[in-house]
Amino acid sequence: MKYGSFVAHPFATVCLILAASTESRPFDSIIESFHIFSEQSPLRDYIMGSPEEQVSTGVIISDVIGKTQNIAIFSGLTRDIDAVSERLHDAAQNATVLAPDNSVMRSLKRKPWEDAEDYNTLGASAYEGSSGEDRARGNLERFVQRHIVPESPWEEGKKVKTLSGNEIWWETKDGQKKIQPRNIEVTSIADKVSNGEIWIVGGSLA
Repeated sequence: MKYGSFVAHPFATVCLILAASTESRPFDSIIESFHIFSEQSPLRDYIMGSPEEQVSTGVIISDVIGKTQNIAIFSGLTRDIDAVSERLHDAAQNATVLAPDNSVMRSLKRKPWEDAEDYNTLGASAYEGSSGEDRARGNLERFVQRHIVPESPWEEGKKVKTLSGNEIWWETKDGQKKIQPRNIEVTSIADKVSNGEIWIVGGSLA
């Protein structure tokens, strides 16, 4: 399948995957190599702490979403969608990011920018040419937006619409958070920051 110039963005994501698979240096040595992480830096204090136990008022989602390796594929896609990237970078707009982990992203039946209906209607050339690129970008945008809840804190049982308009809620079953109506497990909360939270989920909402 050809995507034209559109593939430039997914290629960046592939680079993230490769980077995530390499052995990392101890985090302390990485911090020391950047002068921006001073002893008084709120970002440094936050990263070195536990996201389950604290919320930093000096850090926002866009500061931390790229630091969790097991959601590197999805976090890379959030930076490709302007409406999502701008929201996560805006301290005045809260959000709950429902980030599928890398194993979920790799096991998708179709790529995030593909739609079965496009193939049914247009065949194998669905994503060729400028119209195909536009179609692919629209699909990718909807995929990412279905995983962004424009609210945080997000109360249990409260039905909300994601940025793409699909209605979801969460509930606790046997001590485990589940995103409904698809019963998708929240495996962990990666980060809690001033404008929201990043939840790692074991399935796709698309």
